[in-house]
Amino acid sequence: MAAANTLNKVQEVREVTRLERIGAHSHVRGLGLNDDLEPRQVSQGMVGQLAARRAAGVILEMIKEGKIAGRALLIAGQPGTGKTAIAMGMAQAMSKDAPFQAMAGSEIFSLEMSKTEALTQAFRKSIGVRIKEETELIEGEVVEVSVERPATGTGAKVGKLTLKTTDMETVFDLGQKMIEQITKEKIQAGDIITIDKSSGKVSKLGRSFTRARDYDATDSQTRFVQCPEGELQKRKEVVHTVTIHEIDVINSRTQGFLALFSGDTGEIKSEVREQINSKVAEWREEGKAEIIPGVLFIDEVHMLDIECFSFLNRLLESDMAPVLIMATNRGITRIRGTNYKSPHGIPIDLLDRLLIIATSPYSEKETKQILEIRCEEEDVEMEEQALTVLTRIGLETSLRYAIQLITAASLVCRKRKGTEVSVEDIKKVYSLFIDESRSTTFLKEYQEEFMFNELTGAGDATTMEVS
Repeated sequence: MAAANTLNKVQEVREVTRLERIGAHSHVRGLGLNDDLEPRQVSQGMVGQLAARRAAGVILEMIKEGKIAGRALLIAGQPGTGKTAIAMGMAQAMSKDAPFQAMAGSEIFSLEMSKTEALTQAFRKSIGVRIKEETELIEGEVVEVSVERPATGTGAKVGKLTLKTTDMETVFDLGQKMIEQITKEKIQAGDIITIDKSSGKVSKLGRSFTRARDYDATDSQTRFVQCPEGELQKRKEVVHTVTIHEIDVINSRTQGFLALFSGDTGEIKSEVREQINSKVAEWREEGKAEIIPGVLFIDEVHMLDIECFSFLNRLLESDMAPVLIMATNRGITRIRGTNYKSPHGIPIDLLDRLLIIATSPYSEKETKQILEIRCEEEDVEMEEQALTVLTRIGLETSLRYAIQLITAASLVCRKRKGTEVSVEDIKKVYSLFIDESRSTTFLKEYQEEFMFNELTGAGDATTMEVS
């Protein structure tokens, strides 16, 4: 009996440790293109939208070339047609050190700084700088470490470190900070270490092969490396990748580098930014630095107002501009902050600068494929007939609503001790959670029962308010 209880507990623990966070676009791994930038029907979590994905792939190649700044792209389409998924696919397909910054259009109104400063910071977070610098290192195998404390017990510790390569051996006197680091890193005879001369940082590379013994009890993480050759002191090129915004923050006297950790950077003076721009340009000419243009993705771009749009026009003309990708689901609508209407709620002069990618509604086959991918991602087993019913629901209501029902139906299935989600489970959750069109019908039917009802006898006023 006790053994059975233990087994159950072990299974429970395994279940818990396997749980992961699943997001709306966690199934997207890339754009799903082949080497000729031709989109595959289903690949890397992407389904359909072939023309839009191909266009995004061309833009991605342009970003990878790294020579074009300030190009802007608009992904426009109905809700639930995969606009954000395309942007996320681009982010996944970019190189590891190319920055990708995502924000919502309404975000800039909630920050404790001006709208223009928020946009400038977002732009500069999207541009990376690869800085190369030469540094002097001491690299060798530790022969002996000796740390002595004075007999009185009150003075500073005194230490000696003997390092060797295959060609030479040297004894170094250790200062207080070095002794602390060596103690912290648990460095002992037989370790291969490097010491950065400029910062004094000590790094352990591994254990020497000469110290490897079959009978030694070593940790599974222990790496065995060869004893270094040649001189103890070496010159090495180190590459750091940072964003221009991080350089701004570090050089802003009011904040200093601590603002990087607190996140409260405040407004950065334009003089600081100008100096940094000229310094980065100087480094580029000397070959010390390389600019890595990234991507700034602004979702729900129609939420920006006329001041933001005019500022975006100016920012895009700067040679320190990333590739700007925007997404919107609005048609002809009012430009925020004005009484004028324009396509997508974006001023005509900015629309003129944009490459526009249109996304179209998914077909029945594509909707089914997306739901299959989401079932796999959410670890839900579903009967073929139940998947067909869910696909019909997705076409009649919305794809997002159908995706929301997957986990709910899985929980209903588990409650009845089932292994696969059936049509009955789908029907059950469909009756429990109403979609937007049924909700509207319900409101019209029972409008008199609700508080602050404004629909009665005010049809024209309501229509005007909505538009």
